[in-house]
Amino acid sequence: MTCAPDLVARATELVAEFTRRDLSVTTAESCTGGLVAAVITEVPGASAVFDRGFVTYTNAAKSEMLGVPAPLILEYGAVSEEVARAMADGALARSHADLAVSITGIAGPSGGTPEKPVGTVCFAVAMKGTATRSWTRHFADRGRGLVREEAARFALGLLMEAAGP
Repeated sequence: MTCAPDLVARATELVAEFTRRDLSVTTAESCTGGLVAAVITEVPGASAVFDRGFVTYTNAAKSEMLGVPAPLILEYGAVSEEVARAMADGALARSHADLAVSITGIAGPSGGTPEKPVGTVCFAVAMKGTATRSWTRHFADRGRGLVREEAARFALGLLMEAAGP
């Protein structure tokens, strides 16, 4: 897999910063299908900071692998900040990492609704000792690949921000 050069550049910064701070990360990905994990592990030395990645594409996988309660998915939908927070919390609890990022969204071309159009992506970051935070972004529907790449860029930025100044 060849990752976009700017994604690799961002991941390179992340690996350097997390190495410097002695932090480790895990990912819980749905619509990105492991893209964030792939771009981080593209960087030499990533093994110092990357613990593991969970690709939980289906609702059952979110529940089975990350412990996301099925009723939460039924109530809010898989693409929701509530589910993103549960994914991040589950990934953190099931890893040895200091931080977890989760991504769940609608990459398209189908699956969107008026309330959650294609390009809607929810994120969360869980960090030991802090409250889990979440965000929703609406990326322009310029194709499945670009939605996934934009989501990965945003997730890498969230991790850098969470690592602190």
